Amino acid sequence: MFDAKAFVDDQIGKIGGTVRGKAIIACSGGVDSVVAAVIASKAIGDRLLAVYVDTGLMRKGETEEVRDMLMGLNVNFKILDAADEFFGSLKGIAEPEAKRKAIGERFIRCFEREAKAFGAKYLVQGTIAPDVIESGKDGKGLVKSHHNVGGIPKEMGLELVEPLIELYKDEVRQAARFLGVRESERQPFPGPGLAVRCLGEVTPESIGVVREACHIVEDEIRKASKAGTMGLPWQYFAALLPIRSVGVHNSERVYGRTVVIRAVLSKDGMTAKCAEIPFDILKKISSRITDEMGDRVNRVVFDVTDKPPATIEWE
Repeated sequence: MFDAKAFVDDQIGKIGGTVRGKAIIACSGGVDSVVAAVIASKAIGDRLLAVYVDTGLMRKGETEEVRDMLMGLNVNFKILDAADEFFGSLKGIAEPEAKRKAIGERFIRCFEREAKAFGAKYLVQGTIAPDVIESGKDGKGLVKSHHNVGGIPKEMGLELVEPLIELYKDEVRQAARFLGVRESERQPFPGPGLAVRCLGEVTPESIGVVREACHIVEDEIRKASKAGTMGLPWQYFAALLPIRSVGVHNSERVYGRTVVIRAVLSKDGMTAKCAEIPFDILKKISSRITDEMGDRVNRVVFDVTDKPPATIEWE
């Protein structure tokens, strides 16, 4: 049985003994990176700088939420606006593996710059076991290259410190509860952000569409859960498909885009079951997406596939 206290105490000691000097931590605001940040902060104090990179691929209001969260953690932090860099790195790329690797390398280049300015030579990451397993490391079959594992370039000017690398998501949440981290139940959000919820080439326009669609899905499902209409899934979001179809908007023909609703139940993210969403909630989500997004989206579908055979994210 996982002992959160013993784990945290052990990692505080290990980081304190490993990090000689300063370190930065990649902090996205998700439970993995926040737990890693709290542990590292306890180990090395103000020798740690948390860096949140606004890639331009984040959910609606994400940066503001993370800023508030970092302020509450009482750690040194910096928010880096790197949207232009990431969109530039992704220009012309449609293949999922190529996307993930381009994003992973861009993250590292950003962290290298920030580490140099801070005088750090260590990079702490909230990498967990499924990231390593799905990236095909340690003799495992490749499912997808996580940006913080398979997306790391061969040449990097920082030493990696990964205190959570042997944990699964449910164990990370236990550690978060022990540490009093309010993000302990926050639903997972992929490191590459909305880039892997936008199938095909990533553009500011496409990200704008999927960002708004994700917001609507999250908003309606949370309201339904709060009202007791349905349970809150483990993860729930929208993805933008590279499919256009004929529709009608204001009595005129449109050739709009397609959004898919995805919601799953899981324990650790390694397997998942499709979550049931009441039909009236699906209809409300569909109506909001098509009404609020004008002629940009004219078709909404619902993904009922488990993992396996699918993955939770579409890319």
